Amino acid sequence: MNHPSPSRIQIRRPGTPPVQDRRRLALLAGAWLLTLIVAVLVGRWTAGPGGDVGQQLAAAQARAETLNKQVVELQQRQATLQASDRISRAANNEVQTSLGERDEEIAGLRADVAFYERLVGATSQRKGLNTHSVEFSPETGGTWQYAVVLTQNLNRGAISQGQMRFTVEGVKDGKLTSVSWDELHQRTKVPGQEYSFRYFQQLTGSIILPKDFTPQRVRVTLGSGAGGATQVFDWKQAGAPAAPSAKEGE
Repeated sequence: MNHPSPSRIQIRRPGTPPVQDRRRLALLAGAWLLTLIVAVLVGRWTAGPGGDVGQQLAAAQARAETLNKQVVELQQRQATLQASDRISRAANNEVQTSLGERDEEIAGLRADVAFYERLVGATSQRKGLNTHSVEFSPETGGTWQYAVVLTQNLNRGAISQGQMRFTVEGVKDGKLTSVSWDELHQRTKVPGQEYSFRYFQQLTGSIILPKDFTPQRVRVTLGSGAGGATQVFDWKQAGAPAAPSAKEGE
């Protein structure tokens, strides 16, 4: 006996989708809604102020601002310290220079005191007019500066007056040569250098030595004419510093 086959005909209202299509649409709608919810949650978690990443980012920005301020302050402090260091070094150099000058002044004053004591002290040897010391030092241009110190302590009330001249003896072209006062000044009839003092006086000036001339001695003459007093100094010894530093003493 033959059984009738089931009918495949479905009855639906017009505009109503099939059951499978409705299920498929429902699944798609649910998946889309779930994706939307996940996206919103992830966005809030990553960008929201209450999320861990957001807090770390804010903390890092605050730390960077703090470090930047500290760097600016340290740079300003470094610039201030560098300027202060330059000022301190300049001031220290000035102090060292000033101390050196004061030491030189003190040494000069001590030499002057020793000179005065030898000249006018109670135990000093009494001498009439004489040349105490002669000093020569080279100058730029080939000239020589001289400093001659004259003294007398035999008659403390007297004023010594006159003219000072000197000649330089040495060797030129293998021969002994004497360079006169006029030749030392490269002029003729040069007057002697005037002096007038009670106890001491320092005379200074410049001379020119001949070319290829080797000086050996200096002959200093005080007074005028043949009656003048003459003293001879070795040229090497004439390089010793002359004392005192004052120009004239009474």
